[in-house]
Amino acid sequence: MKLIINNNIFKVKLCSTPETIKKGMSNQVFDENFNGMYFLLPQKKHNCFWMKDCVISLDIIFIKNNEITSIYSDCPPCHKYENCESYCSESDSVLEVEGGTCEKLSIKKGDLISFSLI
Repeated sequence: MKLIINNNIFKVKLCSTPETIKKGMSNQVFDENFNGMYFLLPQKKHNCFWMKDCVISLDIIFIKNNEITSIYSDCPPCHKYENCESYCSESDSVLEVEGGTCEKLSIKKGDLISFSLI
């Protein structure tokens, strides 16, 4: 699945079950098969993410009704024995990409997302 923001195309893994949402990017890295993880959240509400057991820094992009509502940039990994910071916002979905991507590609709050299955 491809997610598009401002003509930037991300090959994303879809996380939509409680198990895949909970695991997220823990102990994973991006590769040639995917450069984003897209979380389709079961309830449209205030959602929080954290960086527990992540390997790299991430940009966490909160989305509601296909519009970016907030971005947390370069969120550092947090290891299991640390008190991990939570990143929260109103959203019905979240996109995680490599840290620094939003700044590099000028992705900002208010930008719209679209999808392509091709």
